[in-house]
Amino acid sequence: MKRKIHLSVCFGLICAVLCSMSHFSAACDDLRQNVLRLHIIANSDSEADQQLKLKIRDEILAKNDGLFENAQNLQDAENTVCSNLAFFEEIANDVIAENGFNYTATASFGVSEFSTRYYDDFTLPAGDYKSLIITLGEAKGKNWWCVVYPTICIPAAKGELSDTVNDESAQIAKGGKRFVMRFKTVEIYEKIKNFINR
Repeated sequence: MKRKIHLSVCFGLICAVLCSMSHFSAACDDLRQNVLRLHIIANSDSEADQQLKLKIRDEILAKNDGLFENAQNLQDAENTVCSNLAFFEEIANDVIAENGFNYTATASFGVSEFSTRYYDDFTLPAGDYKSLIITLGEAKGKNWWCVVYPTICIPAAKGELSDTVNDESAQIAKGGKRFVMRFKTVEIYEKIKNFINR
């Protein structure tokens, strides 16, 4: 009898956790589907390649000023990225050449897989995000990322996550440290899902 009670209690707890995570996961999906990220992947982890990555980041952000200001929604932002891929690639390759490196950059629009990332005053959960992807050389180094829609990382055009996601999702993103365990659970789930889907 005691064993049945213990099993019932455990089952009830598991169901409660799963229901809670299901709700949390839906809010995380809202974040993933309404954010456009900039993803710059360095040639290698050497100090020189990592420094170059940051110079390219600075130049791309500086020259992005105003580029996304007319984007009313994510689709507009995606269209802006896709119609300016050559522009982004040219910026990166100019910085590479100016600094005397012998590899090139490639700009593309696609999906990048991210682990949970903390950025100043908000957190984005693990998962797949639409991204402007700048790959430098062999793209084997540490990456740098930010959010270009809404325009969170563009200095002259500060946007807010609440501009594009529902209130609950925005609160979860801003609650970062309060949801560390839940973000970790989502990250594990995303890794398992990506492994199964390969």
